[in-house]
Amino acid sequence: MNRKQLVDNIRHKKSYLCVGLDTDITRIPSSFLSSIDPVFEFNKKIIDATKDVCVAYKINTAFYEALGLTGWDAFEKTVDYIPRSIFTIADAKRGDIGNSSAQYAKAFFGRLNFDAITVSPYMGEDSLRPFLEYADKWTIVLGLTSNSGANDFEFAKTGDQFLYEKVITTVSRWGTPENTMFVVGATQGQSLQNVRRLVPDHFFLVPGVGTQGGSLAEISETALIADCGILVNVSRNIIYASDGTDFQEKASLAAANYQSQMAQFLAR
Repeated sequence: MNRKQLVDNIRHKKSYLCVGLDTDITRIPSSFLSSIDPVFEFNKKIIDATKDVCVAYKINTAFYEALGLTGWDAFEKTVDYIPRSIFTIADAKRGDIGNSSAQYAKAFFGRLNFDAITVSPYMGEDSLRPFLEYADKWTIVLGLTSNSGANDFEFAKTGDQFLYEKVITTVSRWGTPENTMFVVGATQGQSLQNVRRLVPDHFFLVPGVGTQGGSLAEISETALIADCGILVNVSRNIIYASDGTDFQEKASLAAANYQSQMAQFLAR
């Protein structure tokens, strides 16, 4: 999916909501546990409940890899079930020497046909280049993350810059605003404004809203640009909005609430 298609969908749905399908089998309603593929069956219900108000789904591979072959099967079936009009993100955080990254890119962009993948930039340009060579695919680079451990390295000084600033400004020259996004945590407050100053035209994938305490209003007021430029990921506050028989209805209502707020920010 290219940038124009993504932006058109954002404008059509008046939404920049990304739903995180980080499905933990220990947290889904117990009624699913008797099915052959409980994770996939749960994901189908969540997708059906949210697909009209979200523009992206992010699937964190860790939750599926932990279940072995059955988990990976659920992972593949889930991405196949998502309508192709909706942006798909493999939250895999890959990044390795060039020939290994080429295989990761082939797996996620070729075989699985994701629109985007999250990557770690630590090993440098040659580790990201294979992902950037795919047309109409997106490389989402860890920039400034929402976890407390971000302070260990990302805010370390390198010359007159923080490390996260050097990473973002350097990587922005390897790709373009048409194929490169940055992960910028919703909990980073004032630093979010600084990242937008560094890369005024790039899309951000913003985790940390909801359970982690990030503010949708702060993100929107700080990072929105003319063609939106942000995807706000919400996982637990939507997919686990209820653990009862009404879980699908509650997920739908939670997603619609986020979309309603986003529509107001987009209209400004």
